[in-house]
Formats: sequence, structure tokens, C-alpha cells
Amino acid sequence: MMRHTLAGAAAGAAGTTALNAVTYLDMVLRGRGGSSAPEQLVDEASDLTHVPVPGQGETRRNRMSGLGAVLGMVTGVGVGALYGAARALPWRPAVPVAGLVTGVAAMAGSDVPMATLKVSDPRTWQAADWLADLVPHLTYGMVTAAVYEMTAPPARA
Repeated sequence: MMRHTLAGAAAGAAGTTALNAVTYLDMVLRGRGGSSAPEQLVDEASDLTHVPVPGQGETRRNRMSGLGAVLGMVTGVGVGALYGAARALPWRPAVPVAGLVTGVAAMAGSDVPMATLKVSDPRTWQAADWLADLVPHLTYGMVTAAVYEMTAPPARA
């Protein structure tokens, strides 16, 4: 189980890299700015937990930006680890199905906390907003599933 989980975490890191690449490519192609939602999530979580982000002004904003990015990586590696653990069980869908499920799980892992902390309300998103969120997460899922399949330990019968 541990080898599968670690292989999943590594695959999740590859998937996270792919998600970031697709996101940045979208920013280049459409000329849009980066999302402030990760920083807002850090700010809201800080308020909720009473754990302050140190610093003031730009220093604090930079820390929140870095923490937001790290939370995204933790989510990607964590979902990948869960994927690997699930693959150690009898769950063995084809890679496209596994990628779809994994991508949706990663999307929920980032969107649910933002909705819960009222950083963003997906019910108000336009089609372009959903697409900008869905495409990178589906890319994440497909890359995570494919990399896992190429690197994972053999399944036990």
C-alpha cells in the first residue's frame, strides 16, 4: 500500500506541474491575470484558525501568495497519494476514467474550501470560469493517472 501511495504522490506532483503549465498557458493566450483566490483562501483560513500570517503590507501579501501556491501543490500531491492508495485496492478503471475521477477530485479539493470559506461562489461562475477551472484539473487527472500507470508497482492478484 505504501509504495502505491508514494507512486500516487509522485504522479500527483507530475499532474500538478501539468495543471500549472496549462493554467499559465491560458494566462498567456488570453492575457488574463493570475487568480487571487489562493491568497484569499490563506487569508480566510488564517482568520478562521487564528494563526496569523506574519508581516505587513507587501511582505505579508508575498507570504500569502507563496502559501496559496504551496496549498495547491499539497492538494495535487495529496490527491495523487489518495489515487495511489485507491489503486492498491481493487479499483482499476481504465486510465481515461481514472483521470476524469482524479481531475474532478482535485477540482473539488481546491474549489470546496474556497466555496466553504466564501472566497469564491461557483454558483455564480460563467461558462468561461468553469472552463478555466475544469481544463487544468482534467489535465491534472489525466497526467496523474498516466504517470501512475507508468511508474506504479505491479498490482497484487
